[in-house]
Amino acid sequence: MSGAGKKVVDVAFKASKSIDWDGMAKMIVTDEARKEFSSLRRAFEEVNSTLQTKFSQEPEPIDWEYYRKGLGSRIVDSYKEYYESVEIPKFVDKTTPEYKPKFDALLVELKEAEQKSLKESERLEKEIADVQDLKKKLSTMTADEYFEKHPELKKKFDDEIRNDYWGY
Repeated sequence: MSGAGKKVVDVAFKASKSIDWDGMAKMIVTDEARKEFSSLRRAFEEVNSTLQTKFSQEPEPIDWEYYRKGLGSRIVDSYKEYYESVEIPKFVDKTTPEYKPKFDALLVELKEAEQKSLKESERLEKEIADVQDLKKKLSTMTADEYFEKHPELKKKFDDEIRNDYWGY
């Protein structure tokens, strides 16, 4: 196998080992996103499988002596000469340097969005806990206890009473 082909296979193999598919799947919320995610995973595994099987194997060497016995050495030597003169160009990756900075920028953006999401999730969980707590206490809570937790409402009601505004 050529050096570039082996390198591509090695990179793909390492990438497949470092992807936490199960961890990402746990973060998906909607059914549509789950379908898209499973399609992505399936496509990735198909490509990776193709890389592992097709491009990771060296071609079997040609047994020139076998063909010499059946065809004659002159024609086999001619084919061998042409075969050995074929030069397979080396792969030069021009795409990765072009997209690597964009990809890195997207990764940074992703981490920032993840942090924002985690903070918002934490805030919402706290708010849900407060609402559930309030729901439990609401039937036995006095107005003073409620206004103690929500001073802005107490101020609003006091202003309305002071201004003789009763909502109609």
